[in-house]
Amino acid sequence: MPLFFRRSILKQSAVGFGYLAAMAMLQDERAAAAAIDPLTPKYPHFPARAKRVIFLFMKGGPSQVDTFDYKPELQTRDGQELPFDKPRVQFAATGKLLKSPWQFRQHGESGLWVSELFPNVAKHVDDLCILSSVHGTNAAHGGALLKLHTGSDNFVRPSMGAWISYGLGTENRSLPAFVTICPTLAHGGVKNWGSAFLPAWTQGTPIGNASVPAEQARVKFITTDRLTRDEQRRRLDLLAEINRQDLEQTGPNAALEARISSFELAFRMQGEMPRIQDLSDESKSTIEMYGINDKVTSDFGRQCLMARRFSERGVRFVQVTHSDDKVQWDQHGNLKAGHAEKASEVDRPIAALLTDLKARGLLDDTLVLWGGEFGRTPVAQGGDGRDHNPEGFTMWMAGAGVKRGFKYGATDEFGYYAIENKMHVNDLHATLLHLLGMDHLRLTYRYAGRDFRLTDVAGHVAHGVLA
Repeated sequence: MPLFFRRSILKQSAVGFGYLAAMAMLQDERAAAAAIDPLTPKYPHFPARAKRVIFLFMKGGPSQVDTFDYKPELQTRDGQELPFDKPRVQFAATGKLLKSPWQFRQHGESGLWVSELFPNVAKHVDDLCILSSVHGTNAAHGGALLKLHTGSDNFVRPSMGAWISYGLGTENRSLPAFVTICPTLAHGGVKNWGSAFLPAWTQGTPIGNASVPAEQARVKFITTDRLTRDEQRRRLDLLAEINRQDLEQTGPNAALEARISSFELAFRMQGEMPRIQDLSDESKSTIEMYGINDKVTSDFGRQCLMARRFSERGVRFVQVTHSDDKVQWDQHGNLKAGHAEKASEVDRPIAALLTDLKARGLLDDTLVLWGGEFGRTPVAQGGDGRDHNPEGFTMWMAGAGVKRGFKYGATDEFGYYAIENKMHVNDLHATLLHLLGMDHLRLTYRYAGRDFRLTDVAGHVAHGVLA
């Protein structure tokens, strides 16, 4: 290479060398900070499309053919036999084709079909990326919930919120990286937001549970009348000093270090958490929009508003669970009354959340994910119900990084099996991580002699949904 050419290259790239050096120094600083406080924000593997996630979990399994997956052929052939084989493994015995009792209409500029069960969400259809070909591996609630939340339906594994916390940390050191609002204690319970073998600080912080009204849901012992804040600080400092002396004698102790970190986080949360849960600073119009003054929508509306408040303050992963001690979305019979009741509780709050995030500019870097652990069969059970169906069901995403007003994949003409651009739950996880700037193949944790990841040995990014 000629000398003058090499000099030209050096001259033109001089600024680039400085940039590389600066990035290396910043990376070292971030690594050092993370060693002191594991909740410190971490760099993604590549530029992220989304900074945070709000997961709206519909426990029980909403029916795709009654919500977002319109099937004209199902309406036409109501009461006839399914013209192909049912799955080899089924949850229970089912009968003939059962049409949807609800009308579907096209909405927005995209013309996507939405059931009349969701009139308010339908107004936001041009912001939705509807995933019509999701499928799983388990027809039972327990296994399906664990598969969706942890990537495994037969082993104890870290939850997806824990993996995201481990990979990215939090944007607010006074709050957990992962919050789960009114989670269900059934069908896997704490495992669905647990950390398993990941560091303890990655697990979700539950606020109430499904049996507690959202208005009463609180982090336990977040306040105390026995000690002043200064007294608590002095006690924590003394405890930390004792623990550090112990670590000097015993060497690294992940459990003890995690406990020290949890004490410090709990202390910082005392000032931040009550302010977030106090809705008195919200406008009357916002409270009305979320339906918090309406008996039907009050509970889920409050959860959705809390999700927005946590997200805007830097919590990386917020889960909102629509569940109760009754039937949830699990209509094996009485489909019309059951799904109508459940949809009326969530439709207005979900639409409000999308409106609110968009108005605040948060939808540009927040990914909203909606769905249940599986869908339901297009064939009848118990006369007027539908059975569990993990073979093909619908979820949707909205916000950062995904195509808007777009339908991805398809089920067969009756909505039983995913057949086009099939998206396994592992693929869903891989895509979710990709949107957050993480390569699911690289986000690993070594435990018991092998490297683990959320998608284990499977998973492919659905590039077709990326904007």
